[in-house]
Amino acid sequence: MQQRVTFKSDGLDLAGVLHIPDGMKPKEKRPAIMVLHGFGTNKDGSTPVEATKILEAMGYIVLRFDMRGCGESGGETAFILCQDQVRDTQAAATYLQSLKQVDAKRIGVLGHSFGAAVAVYAGGVDKRLGAVIAVGGWGDGVAKFREQHKSAAQWKKFIMKLEQGRRHRAKTGKSLMMPRFDIVPIPVHLRKNLVGNAIMEFPAETAMSMMDFRANDVVANISPRPLLLLHPANDTVTPTSQAVGLFMRAKQPADMHLVSGVDHFMLNDDQGLVKRILEDWLAKHFPV
Repeated sequence: MQQRVTFKSDGLDLAGVLHIPDGMKPKEKRPAIMVLHGFGTNKDGSTPVEATKILEAMGYIVLRFDMRGCGESGGETAFILCQDQVRDTQAAATYLQSLKQVDAKRIGVLGHSFGAAVAVYAGGVDKRLGAVIAVGGWGDGVAKFREQHKSAAQWKKFIMKLEQGRRHRAKTGKSLMMPRFDIVPIPVHLRKNLVGNAIMEFPAETAMSMMDFRANDVVANISPRPLLLLHPANDTVTPTSQAVGLFMRAKQPADMHLVSGVDHFMLNDDQGLVKRILEDWLAKHFPV
């Protein structure tokens, strides 16, 4: 069963879809998993939908939702800040805890890309999250951007654009907008994986927020709750070194799988291996 829902975060209405698996008995409670979308996409993107299918088939209650400023949720469109999304994730956990079908002590989170970084950070600061799964995520905004803007000229151009954004805000009180691919370069052949109504322009403040965001600083706090890091062995969007950095700073129980033959949107490329890893890990660490 799918149900369109709304819940509050910092006074804003966030839109989501709640998935209740078949076969639940009256008064039965199940663990729930939140699915967080990527940078400027939304709950209807290919990765949130594919992840939800896997989780619902395993018997989990699943909530995929739009972060503020994205999709159908409230807030200023495209004005996306990392810490705002952490609070949105915490608000989603609070909402799930209020549902009679949900085991309030067993709420997990799965995020992709930007959403994976948010998932790790939220897990590091909110002990209500009983399991964290990061798919293609990152832990250090500066290091991530430096690898994504590879040449000295590209890096200089990016940093100068951020500085221009700061000056523009100070002078006009308004945001300087930046094209999506100037912030996070994505190879042309992968852009088809973006949801059709993905945001294509963002304020410079969004990129500044990402620069300052360091899930590395809190990832160790997830322990003793389980953490799974899934990442392409050769990710052409989010550097694979970001997953390695998170894993090196995590404490056990933490698992990392680098998968060959897939790229950043790894659930879309999956021939079954990623799904099996996810299913086996959940069955061991966060079973229904």
